Amino acid sequence: MKIIFKTALFFLLCSCAMATHKTEKIHGVSFVASRDTINSSHIKPLLNIHANYAALMPFGFIRELNHPEIMFNTDRQWFGETKVGVKQYVESLKQHHIKIMIKPQIWVSRGNFTGGIKMASEADWKVLENSYTNFIVLYAQLAQELHADIFCIGTELEGFIDNRPEYWKQLIVEIKKVYKGKLTYAANWNEYDRTPFWEQLDYIGIDAYFPVSDEKTPTVEACRNGWLHYKPHIKAFSETYKKPILFTEYGYRSVDFAGKEPWKSDRNMNAVNLEAQTNAMQVLFEEFWNEDWFAGGFLWKWFHNHKEAGGANDSRFTPQNKPVEALVKAHYAN
Repeated sequence: MKIIFKTALFFLLCSCAMATHKTEKIHGVSFVASRDTINSSHIKPLLNIHANYAALMPFGFIRELNHPEIMFNTDRQWFGETKVGVKQYVESLKQHHIKIMIKPQIWVSRGNFTGGIKMASEADWKVLENSYTNFIVLYAQLAQELHADIFCIGTELEGFIDNRPEYWKQLIVEIKKVYKGKLTYAANWNEYDRTPFWEQLDYIGIDAYFPVSDEKTPTVEACRNGWLHYKPHIKAFSETYKKPILFTEYGYRSVDFAGKEPWKSDRNMNAVNLEAQTNAMQVLFEEFWNEDWFAGGFLWKWFHNHKEAGGANDSRFTPQNKPVEALVKAHYAN
């Protein structure tokens, strides 16, 4: 009888532990690199909203969409965009028990969309591949050195992937030689279902800028109806690959028509609409955060100088010092 009781107790404890692990979500922010080092004063606002993860984004730069050379880790970049800067940020964040995703990204001059990167010749493709490998492996090695919890192998590079799928599959093999943690890729919202290498990764990463409403001030009901076009497919995709969905970026601008084309960062869109941002964000939390197949996400975006960031007159993505910050805090607290 004692053996039966102990066995039952063991399985009960294991079940509770699994349930606890299953419901733990990634409550992340995309922590924007700055010119300076960071310290506790920059991290306490993250703790205040109950964030448990930060995505750090070292940048590489390309001159044109068809230019094959990536410039990265140079003394011309901001401190937080470089190897030494990422290391300082990680060490500071970990002191406060914030987990880390390292997410190297490409910036094309004049803000051209990275998904349009495409070379004109086979020779240029080879140069780009070698350059990207050097860029990404440098930070994969750093992620291993710093025991980063997740490493993102790229962000919104659909043209590069569509044209060179075998390169990407081999790149993942090379990354796994130097980094032993969890891997993802940040696919654009309209790209993820044709990304060819999810079997090799741990999370299906999506930059979740799905259009959910054409209204000037999207209502909660409109946004919920908008998600009906996408959520069943996202769930089915997760089930097909038996991988959790991770929103590698999510968020809305505090601007008119926030739910219409949420990826847009045009500076001429400057009609501040705090309600639009709050309504759209509320529905995203309610639709996804309680789903077992959803791992969580990284809010786009969060600046280190919290007191000066965002505010009631700001039309950009950050939730800082806006009504939506309280909403994020409430959901992350759960």
